[in-house]
Amino acid sequence: MNVNTQNFPLRPAWTEIDLGRLRRNLQLIRRDLPRPVKWLAVVKDEAYGHGALDVARVALEEGAWGFGLSTLEEAMTLRDAGIAAPLLLLGERHDTELEWCVAHHLTVCVNALHTVRALARLAARFGKMVPVHVKINTGMSRYGVRWDEAMPLIEAIAAEKALLLEGVMTHFSQSDETDKTFANVQLARFNEVLQGMAQRGITVKLRHTCNSGGFLDLPHAHLDMIRTGILMHGVFPSQVCRKIEGIEPVMSVKAQIASIQTLKPGEVVGYGMRYTASSVRRIAILPIGYGDGFPRVRNEGCALIHGRRAPLIGGIAMDALAVDITDIPQAQMWDVAVLMGRQGHDEITVRDIAKLKNSVTYDVLTNWRLRLRRKSVHTVLPALPAMAAEPVPV
Repeated sequence: MNVNTQNFPLRPAWTEIDLGRLRRNLQLIRRDLPRPVKWLAVVKDEAYGHGALDVARVALEEGAWGFGLSTLEEAMTLRDAGIAAPLLLLGERHDTELEWCVAHHLTVCVNALHTVRALARLAARFGKMVPVHVKINTGMSRYGVRWDEAMPLIEAIAAEKALLLEGVMTHFSQSDETDKTFANVQLARFNEVLQGMAQRGITVKLRHTCNSGGFLDLPHAHLDMIRTGILMHGVFPSQVCRKIEGIEPVMSVKAQIASIQTLKPGEVVGYGMRYTASSVRRIAILPIGYGDGFPRVRNEGCALIHGRRAPLIGGIAMDALAVDITDIPQAQMWDVAVLMGRQGHDEITVRDIAKLKNSVTYDVLTNWRLRLRRKSVHTVLPALPAMAAEPVPV
């Protein structure tokens, strides 16, 4: 049985990915970026839950230089699907992964001398010149070599004939807040490394520091390439960072009404009897729950049905939740409810879900379970107006 066939019936709860909106977001990002600056699309964790392969294909059409990933499995999924663009593996690689990286033309972040040596031996054995990027720890204190200890590692890479020092990078720990003090400290530390390289005659094609927040708010840090993740999907990394008009969310979460019940006064709903009807109420059951990634809340939140808010009542079960549709008399079986996204003139945002979950937008997007099948739609949007020609230098 092939559950991926088009003939297999979809469950009446799903995530909907608007690839037309994704394309528009990418066009707006590209237009906002100075032309010489390259753009790396970060598609780790299934492109923040949006489907890495579909996102990668659209991003390539819109000018992405390559893709940022976290695991070898993520990279191989794209390679096996025919994606030939550069794939930059972020983080640290175990020695057992390096042969796969060399064999399949993956670009590795190197943070330690032993990785440099092992990778160089494998590259020589395969007869390849393997591109690498050095991660500089400028204060994030996660991966990378400290900025004040980086030069020996960089010199060691430059001396290896089988390795190509293609890039140096760092990662901002706080680029999307109003206070940019520490981000600028990190950039200053990164520039110290670049100055040390210049003094030794070591050059690279790609210097990159900016995540989505840095791209939006730190134009002086764009350098040769920026890395965007959550912004591509229409979610700004914070509420105080710069906004680009026209960027909108790509993902919606939807379900169909699977049951309608009438409650009499004093009757209860769900496990633990967390809701008791004070009057006659009409409720709808949606076949989605915490097993799909919806927050396990009680009597909080809402769904949009016929463009109106239906309050969630009782506790969220693994596979079901209840909403009060007493004030939406036109609601009927198999009507579509929106749990995250827009319907009519109203919207439930990813930030609304994050508040219910007491978490952040990144967590919400990446934690919708795969049993919520992804449904791709392609909204056709008007073409962007032509940009004014850049002045010719005199």
